[in-house]
Amino acid sequence: MSLADLRDRLDRGETTSTSLLSDALARINDPSGEGARTFTEVFAEQARVAADVSDRLREAGLCRSPLDGLVVSVKDLFDVAGSTTRAGSKILRDAPPATQDAEIVRRLRLAGAVIVGKTNMTEFAFSGIGLNPHYDTPRNPWDRALGRVPGGSSSGAAVSVTDGMAHVGIGTDTGGSVRIPAALCGIVGFKPTARRVPTRGAYPLSTTLDSIGPLANTVADCALVDAILAGADASTPDPIPLAGVRLLAPTNYVLDGCDEHVTRVYEQALMRLRAAGATIVEAPFAPFAQLPALQGNGGFPTAEVYRLQREMLAQHAAEYDPNVYARMMRGQALSAVEYL
Repeated sequence: MSLADLRDRLDRGETTSTSLLSDALARINDPSGEGARTFTEVFAEQARVAADVSDRLREAGLCRSPLDGLVVSVKDLFDVAGSTTRAGSKILRDAPPATQDAEIVRRLRLAGAVIVGKTNMTEFAFSGIGLNPHYDTPRNPWDRALGRVPGGSSSGAAVSVTDGMAHVGIGTDTGGSVRIPAALCGIVGFKPTARRVPTRGAYPLSTTLDSIGPLANTVADCALVDAILAGADASTPDPIPLAGVRLLAPTNYVLDGCDEHVTRVYEQALMRLRAAGATIVEAPFAPFAQLPALQGNGGFPTAEVYRLQREMLAQHAAEYDPNVYARMMRGQALSAVEYL
């Protein structure tokens, strides 16, 4: 259900924020569900107070934003006052609790969002697969029996939305960490321009590329939440008709080594866009040819995360996810010339 549908139900008195939260908490606590793998911490009592406040304000005819009273999860690299920010790592599990909220958490609270808990993630947000050997891995909603990966690094954020444990998940995206889990789990994820949303209080991976974005059920939902995170006008832009829109479908790099099933679905998507009136131009995109060389040394994330964590890497090597550790250590060999 979209945020607009939920708001309509709240406005008509068909449900309450307290009821929506109770349903989300029931899904989180369901022993047969994904709650234990999806959340690293649940703020049940805080969330109940926030939901009650929202209901009381609505009864008085007050609504703080279009997100007021709706349930939101936040990735476990955002500071929440009184909670330890673990960033998916056991190395930080005994760190002192945060003394204040991250800026985006503060903005969500001012908008009336009911923050239900912190979601699981790849350790230090450094992988697009979503695996976490320390706190387990949420299973992809499309194949729970086999336990397919949810995508990462914002793995828990995506699954919290697909399973109705939150109406919106807030994640971070450096090289795909919102977009990948959204795509793999069948929802929408949006990465804004990095400087659009303040990163104060978010555990860093790449100070150059880190950005904060929403995961939700619709594009309109993501546009609304992005506006709130950015401190902009909390309204949803009108959709653009597809008729007459020209879209480039690159024929190089992005489909290299693609699974036959994925290629087939991709072609079907292009057909649907054409049927809706869009003009699809299929051609190579020259800059993509530079990507393998640019990414060969790990790029900005590897250089910057090694600088940020070099002391911790030296002192706690055995406590890292081995895959994350190996990626970070590549930064040791990078020169200043390569970085610049």
